[in-house]
Amino acid sequence: MTLPPGTPDLDVLDLLVSVAELGSLGAAARRHGITQPAASMRISALERRLRLCLLERGPTGSELTDAGRVVVGHALPVLEAARSFVDGVTALHAADVSRLRVAASKTIADHRMPQWLDALRATCPDVAVSLAVDNTRQVEAMVRSAEADLGFVEGPHQPRDLGSRVLGADELVVVVGPTHAWATRRKPVALRELATTALLWRESGSGTREAVWEILSAECQPALPAAELGSAVAIIAAACSGVAPAVVSKLIAASALAAGALIEVRLSTPVALTRKFRAIWRHQLPPSGPAEILVKYAAELEAYRASNW
Repeated sequence: MTLPPGTPDLDVLDLLVSVAELGSLGAAARRHGITQPAASMRISALERRLRLCLLERGPTGSELTDAGRVVVGHALPVLEAARSFVDGVTALHAADVSRLRVAASKTIADHRMPQWLDALRATCPDVAVSLAVDNTRQVEAMVRSAEADLGFVEGPHQPRDLGSRVLGADELVVVVGPTHAWATRRKPVALRELATTALLWRESGSGTREAVWEILSAECQPALPAAELGSAVAIIAAACSGVAPAVVSKLIAASALAAGALIEVRLSTPVALTRKFRAIWRHQLPPSGPAEILVKYAAELEAYRASNW
């Protein structure tokens, strides 16, 4: 299909519509980012092409002729169709962009995801990644409900109904504030004493809580919490104040330990205070493409970190 002879360009039709809307050739020129003489020349060229007088030019402005108003009426649906066409093409480009929906537990989101995503971006710069952050149980729920394509969690066990890969381990430490009695204690704390002490705990659903509870309950029934707090930041702040001991990720406590705001407490019983970092996914949709690359980089970076600890 070819256009009929004399078909005008869309740009000049748009300019004519602007003159009709604004009532001034100068105002229409400013809207389109051109000079008034250039706008006048384009309208004149359109008039010659259509062999119609479209504007009556005067000292107080430009007014459409009867023919001009009819041409504008025909131009409006043409321009609307052109905008719809451009919007449709833009939507096609947006659909072609690879999207990866990731959910991560708070510790991983703060202390691991930036590096993992940088590695992914170096290989897949066009992938659009969205990251949701919550505790381990909520991340698992997002993966199960397909709100996330891939999840990253910490905890001692693999979720039974999800696929997973262990990426590495995170060391946990017992910490207290400088004013707490354990801060100056020379004798190491026994695991049973730790278990029977009221500690600062994360909220239910936290991977840290699950890992610590499993370790301590293997010794005896843990004491009731001194407090249950919904973030690692709140746990660190409460521990620094000397309220109670806490068992937290060394990643999270590192800056407070270095500043002397927290004191690490030694345990008398050798015990692996660790939790595992895992990637998780729905069994029917194992990682592929960018998701598979992200899991691979995360595992490699964790292995490198462990070997250089």
